[in-house]
Amino acid sequence: MAEGTPKDPTQELDLELVRRVQRGDSAAFDLLVRKYQHRITGLIGRYIADWSECQDVAQETFMRAYRALGNFRGDAQFYTWLHRIAVNTAKNHLVAHNRRPPTDDIDASDAEQYETGARLRDNDTPEREAMREELERTVMKAVDALPEELRTAITLREVEGLSYDEIAQKMDCPIGTVRSRIFRAREAIDLELRPLLDVQSATRERNRP
Repeated sequence: MAEGTPKDPTQELDLELVRRVQRGDSAAFDLLVRKYQHRITGLIGRYIADWSECQDVAQETFMRAYRALGNFRGDAQFYTWLHRIAVNTAKNHLVAHNRRPPTDDIDASDAEQYETGARLRDNDTPEREAMREELERTVMKAVDALPEELRTAITLREVEGLSYDEIAQKMDCPIGTVRSRIFRAREAIDLELRPLLDVQSATRERNRP
């Protein structure tokens, strides 16, 4: 960015949160996760169709980002950096499961333009923004409707980023029970999301040139 050019407020906020994390404020990273988790999950969904796998890969993306954040210097926008980690994590996941990554990748170098608005106006239409908000509301509603033990397990996994072992200790139950609760929670969330995702997929197909 040229000297004297006004900086994007979103980028400035992200950089401030990054600096706080680098100073040891892990709560600041939670804010970054909440800000970008749905966008990152949506990005990963272009590579991986299964909702549960998307959640796992998104979780791994943020864990990798957290571990690497000490090396982030702000040369690129935070979302550009995070975007690149998500793409690489999704590709690695596919390769590890003997699946071929798609060839029509989203160019990571274009990620900043999604933030600054040049392509945002073309790609994030009001309809897509409304769909994203509807997906978020549906997820929150589905989580709130879960039985307490399922809601606790999925929250500890997806929001707090705990391992299955850590969740088992925290909930004082076998690790197999934790896996079962998280699977059932994801299944319930997926059941609520599926109609919306089907509509989104059909809309994408209709708009494809």
